[in-house]
Amino acid sequence: MKLGKLAASLAAVTLIAAPVAAQASNSTAPALERVAATSSSSEKVEGTSGVLLAALAAAAVIAGIIIVADDDDTPTSP
Repeated sequence: MKLGKLAASLAAVTLIAAPVAAQASNSTAPALERVAATSSSSEKVEGTSGVLLAALAAAAVIAGIIIVADDDDTPTSP
């Protein structure tokens, strides 16, 4: 019984201490600024993924409505 309580309290302490230790290790690291990478070629693919995503979402909504509105309410068991 004591071993179970000891294990539970040790687990609770590690759950509390882990985020604190992670934050402390990040604060001692030197702050670096992110720099954007340059590209030699520029692509003209602006906006096409949004249209494709909207079309897929519309198809999913329509398929969901058709499945829900199906009038086949017969039971599968006799």
